[in-house]
Amino acid sequence: MNILILGSGGREYSIGLALHKEEKHTLYFCPGNGATNNLGENINIKDYNELAFWAKEKEINLTIVGPEAPLTEGVVDIFKANNLVIFGPSKDAARLEGSKVYMKNILKKYNIPTARFIETDKFEDAKSFIDTLTAPIVVKADGLCGGKGVIIANSKEEAEEAVSDMLSGSSFGDAGLKVVVEEFLDGYELSMFAICDGDDFILLPAAQDHKRIGDGDTGPNTGGMGAYAPTPLVDDELYEKVKQRIVRPTLDGMKQENAPFEGVLFIGVMVVGGEPYTLEFNVRFGDPECEILMPLLKTPVSELFYKGATKDLSNLKIEFLPKFAVGVVMASKNYPYSNSDAAEIIVDKIVDNDLIENSHISYAGVTFEDDKLFATGGRVLVCVGLGLSIKEARDRAYGLCGQVHFAGKKLRSDIAYQALR
Repeated sequence: MNILILGSGGREYSIGLALHKEEKHTLYFCPGNGATNNLGENINIKDYNELAFWAKEKEINLTIVGPEAPLTEGVVDIFKANNLVIFGPSKDAARLEGSKVYMKNILKKYNIPTARFIETDKFEDAKSFIDTLTAPIVVKADGLCGGKGVIIANSKEEAEEAVSDMLSGSSFGDAGLKVVVEEFLDGYELSMFAICDGDDFILLPAAQDHKRIGDGDTGPNTGGMGAYAPTPLVDDELYEKVKQRIVRPTLDGMKQENAPFEGVLFIGVMVVGGEPYTLEFNVRFGDPECEILMPLLKTPVSELFYKGATKDLSNLKIEFLPKFAVGVVMASKNYPYSNSDAAEIIVDKIVDNDLIENSHISYAGVTFEDDKLFATGGRVLVCVGLGLSIKEARDRAYGLCGQVHFAGKKLRSDIAYQALR
């Protein structure tokens, strides 16, 4: 197939790498990064109508959308209007991520378990609700904030201040002009991903990611410093609860809203006393979770996405490798505080067959100039290790980390610690 992948990060690289290994596709990335051109061809067309025209000219058989912005801007609707096969939700369905207010109201309307909440654009209403809660308290900006629009306040005063800053526009601009305030759920968090075709879905192995910059979950939140899957914190009973109480009613509800959900439904799950609650929905793969889920698929990735895009998931027998995957993010020197200077990336020649066969790099914030690869983004790359145990996978991921060098590289040393405690 001729396949187009929209996006430029490690998520899109990892999807491309999985497709590249099938050895039967021609891949294009828009815009891609400095390493995706080793897997296919990078193009840079910013207008979605122009991109759809290009896709028809190139006879693209399948388009896969990586990040949330093109989805909330309606790229899927444009491609479908041009009779192109594309994997991802419509603009209406993408509101599950584009608006936290919309998402929470869907959860409430269709009785999907979530934290008690209020959505409002009035400070006094938020303050009255905050007075009914005990700290910590969660405050969320309504719109897209690049994963940064959630504040966990440690006091009522701090929560009120966060609400005030959002509603005034000083925190997150227009994205914060409406807020969600909700009770804090005390449990353990999971990342779960359902591949959906509007009617049917396939739930992938549950992952856990590590949001904070420092070991032991210290320091500020990031886009994610590493992840592992599958997590031993999930058993068959919990999977079934997530399917029946969260994914199924969400798909049925979205059909009733005339916005059937197709694509990847990311569910941020909080498990409290063995019961799953919905923290958030995203409408695309998480990053770095995507980097560890792709290599666990035994079923060809192209089949999964194509059948998801053509309402044919019921005819797909999904299989996973009996392995674990651990991904360790290498970030640039000043991440997540500020931009860093470009730094050349040197990867030692790997002679260990064990590492060659059971680990790989997914590149993200990189550019390619003068036959050299440079770290130019916040999260630069992910070292992924596979193994028959989490420890084996983690050892291989960190073994690969030791082969990668660039000035100021930053990484956590404790990825997957929850599972190895």
